Amino acid sequence: MSDEPKGKLAGRIAVITGASRGIGAATAKIFAAEGAQVILVARTQGGLEEVDDEIRAAGGSATLVPMDLTDYDKIDEMGATIYERFGKLDILIANAGMLGTMGPINHIDPQIWEQAMAVNVTANWRLIRSFDPLLRQSDAGRAIFMTSFAAQVHRAFWGSYATTKAALDMMVKTYAQEILKTNVTANLFNPGRTRTKMRAEAYPGEDPETVKSPEFTASQLVDLVLPSFKVNGEIITAEEPPD
Repeated sequence: MSDEPKGKLAGRIAVITGASRGIGAATAKIFAAEGAQVILVARTQGGLEEVDDEIRAAGGSATLVPMDLTDYDKIDEMGATIYERFGKLDILIANAGMLGTMGPINHIDPQIWEQAMAVNVTANWRLIRSFDPLLRQSDAGRAIFMTSFAAQVHRAFWGSYATTKAALDMMVKTYAQEILKTNVTANLFNPGRTRTKMRAEAYPGEDPETVKSPEFTASQLVDLVLPSFKVNGEIITAEEPPD
């Protein structure tokens, strides 16, 4: 019998941020099951270890990187380490994010505003800055960044989150234009209504069973990171489960 890895993502190297829970954790497990070597980034060591246990129990492989993405120098260090170990990066799933404060925009604490910008925008810029050379070393580098309807719909009390996601959209679409003549693509993925901790914070009265699971949402990312998926610079919205 052959020991060659099997799955749609066999042999692909994937970085997933915010990988300790929610959509990030679900993506990590699905990608590993599809044969990818996953590099999992999150602030919580314990959460990463739980995801790693599940991946290894299923026969997959993971590398854990506990870090805060606002410690920007560590992003550069991670890029250097990935280059030394693998020489390339095939997939980036930039999933980590924060909601910030829900309330009048003129009442937002400056520290919370700065933190939301740091996590949702600047950290993703630093990921692009550090990982673009690695993605270009792949035969088909694929970068996916998590966006939201909040970036496109003007609603009261969503000021910090909506502003950061709108900025992210512009940044990623700009990057996509700059890589048109390369083997790399960059897209935005809108997960829509998904059962996550962030959604529970935004909609505390909502029955979580009325929205789709992180696993259902994450499963839709697999086809978006295949070499055969050539779309670039678009916002792709997750499908809803059938009734």
